[in-house]
Amino acid sequence: MRAGVMLCLVALSACKPDAEKERPPAKTAEPKKETAPTPVTRYPAARRVVAIGDVHGDIAATRAVLRLAGLMDEKERWSGGDSVLVQTGDVLDRGDGEQAILDLLAKLQTEAASANGKVVLLNGNHELMNVAGDFRYVTPGGFLDFTDVPDLALGDPLLADIPDAQRARAAAFRPGGIYARKLADHPIAVVIGETAFAHGGILPSYARDLERYNAEVASWLMGVDPGGMQVVRATDSPVWSRHFSDEPDVEDCKMLGESLSVLSAKRMVVGHTVQPTVRPACDEHVWRIDVGMAAHYGGKPEALEITADGVAVLR
Repeated sequence: MRAGVMLCLVALSACKPDAEKERPPAKTAEPKKETAPTPVTRYPAARRVVAIGDVHGDIAATRAVLRLAGLMDEKERWSGGDSVLVQTGDVLDRGDGEQAILDLLAKLQTEAASANGKVVLLNGNHELMNVAGDFRYVTPGGFLDFTDVPDLALGDPLLADIPDAQRARAAAFRPGGIYARKLADHPIAVVIGETAFAHGGILPSYARDLERYNAEVASWLMGVDPGGMQVVRATDSPVWSRHFSDEPDVEDCKMLGESLSVLSAKRMVVGHTVQPTVRPACDEHVWRIDVGMAAHYGGKPEALEITADGVAVLR
């Protein structure tokens, strides 16, 4: 087995060959017993909300879109005041700057709170795939990126069969690992005022019990209870569904309306499926914001701004 080609992780994931189409992984690690956080699912309306989509390991694109939106200055300090930033997941995979992005967003989260602003970070399918031990889309640099993380449990028997080059990442992201615990604070979907946010999209069945799904995923990420793994396996979950993030048809739009009604929201914002530009569908009840801004896709940074005056695209 060669590093970067496939991961064969006993008790974490079955061997996975490279694949053109993403699909959910199969298994997870044995949990550790401790208390899991309860991610916030609903926030009050804000004066200004900015949403950015998939950045896939591209720290330069991440910096560019944050500056485009006026949320970060040239010294990488929060400059958004009381604005709310929502990042809809897929920080991981396809690029080499993942740790830098996660750490930058965490820093801005602290700084924003001190300025009466907020940074809300969501988990996408690629975050949860890494916790499940599915490393199909990790770059060689992505494996090296986590070798400098302190206090990794590299001697854990569950990691014994992992190639040396992949073991640091596996230790960082396995349930209960250092970076998995950081991700446990990130919900899979939230509602801010009248806008719902998710990586892929919130179908009605998930909308009806969103708080529970957020809590279950957090518990799995902390290594407390493997039940949250179902969100990674289910192709209709908020991190995987493409009903609203792709090209919604009449039935999709009808289903979107049902979800929004359950959530008491007027619109949904999603990433997950690369678009040529930030654009709406279903009479502007869904906005698709994954513009492939990472170097892997060659796109340009864009963001979505929501204020009392309406919705605007920042380019």
